[in-house]
Amino acid sequence: MKFTRLALVITILTMFFGFGCKQKQALLPQDQDLLHDRIASSVIYEVNIRQYTKQGTFRAFEKHLPRLHKMGVDILWLMPIYPIGKVHRKGSLGSYYSVRNYYGINKHYGTAQDLHDLIQTAHKDGMLVILDWVANHTAWDNPWVKEHPDWYVHKKDGSLLSPFNWTDVVKLNYDNKQMRDEMVNAMKYWLRVFDVDGFRCDVAMEVPTDFWDSARVELNKVKPVFMLAEAEQPDLMRSAFDAYYGWDLFHRMNEISQGKMDARELRKYFRGHARQFPQRAIRMNFTSNHDENSWNGTVFERMRHSYKTFAVFTFLVPGMPLIYSGQEACLNHRLKFFDKDQIHWRNCDMTELYPKLIELKHTHAALRSGPLRGGFRMLRTSDSTRVFAMLRSAAYDTIVAVFNLSDSAVTATIKSNLPKADFTEYFTGKEITLAKGVKMNLKPWDYKVFIQKK
Repeated sequence: MKFTRLALVITILTMFFGFGCKQKQALLPQDQDLLHDRIASSVIYEVNIRQYTKQGTFRAFEKHLPRLHKMGVDILWLMPIYPIGKVHRKGSLGSYYSVRNYYGINKHYGTAQDLHDLIQTAHKDGMLVILDWVANHTAWDNPWVKEHPDWYVHKKDGSLLSPFNWTDVVKLNYDNKQMRDEMVNAMKYWLRVFDVDGFRCDVAMEVPTDFWDSARVELNKVKPVFMLAEAEQPDLMRSAFDAYYGWDLFHRMNEISQGKMDARELRKYFRGHARQFPQRAIRMNFTSNHDENSWNGTVFERMRHSYKTFAVFTFLVPGMPLIYSGQEACLNHRLKFFDKDQIHWRNCDMTELYPKLIELKHTHAALRSGPLRGGFRMLRTSDSTRVFAMLRSAAYDTIVAVFNLSDSAVTATIKSNLPKADFTEYFTGKEITLAKGVKMNLKPWDYKVFIQKK
């Protein structure tokens, strides 16, 4: 369906001013601008198929879709679902990111029909599905190694190069045009045959930007796609990708949690970071993902008593919040990366918190990212080292959020100008009048989210 420019503007403005309505935009829009606008208010959920259930299959995971739909998840990111290399394999099952066949499906996960059914069910529930794409390297026993050795980077002695210390994979040569073309063909295959909605691209900064730029043009010829870069690099956001990893912000959150930094570091970050990226670029905010959980620790190890505080924070600052498999069940275990290690599902405080945060994100235009995004202003307080306060606003929607980023109680005063207005605290329902000079009593790692009354 083709939209006129006027129809497109009307549609976007209707969405922008009508956020109180829970009905989602029609799925899979045929216009890239509309898809990007849909994504600007989305919450992404990373799916580790191997560890998600006892079976570790598509069909077993599909049974969780009603729960995730009820939570309000918008985008499912499936970790690599391809056959895994056996040569130089690590562990009993190998790395998800050692791809033996770009057109294949890991037999342990199920069949092509199982994957197709999973994606179609997700689409019916209003969720987009993106695949994890590994363009930087392949498994040693990928057929390309023998059929096209010139498609790989070689060391001086003629042997294949493994990037970093990843001895189970070999690096691809992006000076080879034939390899580039086949890589794009493989990506198109998943769009055409399985109707996936885009890709999360592994170590995107290790692949030339001009490849991603041209690949995006070709992919959009098949259908509008959502592209997430595992990178924090402005040039990748010019045209190739919609969203990027908020690594810098993530590391600062960890450091603050451990008492190595304070709230002032966040103000430094937001003052400098916004100038580096295009306005349309969406930062993915996270407190965990598969790498951080397996290699650097759970949120409870890294963020200690602040895990809830920073979960709320990732939904309030500009960007797209990420939830990793099991975080809604308070996953307090480093999942093995190369072996089976099932998530144990249970109810906990995060089980209730995440749906409330998603509802907040969905129903407030002030929390949008990208085009027509909600405004963001940091507020001065009487305690700059421990308290971080912000104002998000769009049209007639205003939210004020205040965070105590320390392990001690704080009484802080808002020193920035605020128009005197009545607000309701989102989590408690208590009413308050906010204006310059208002005082707040905050417990250790406390947070308050105030929504202006209409």
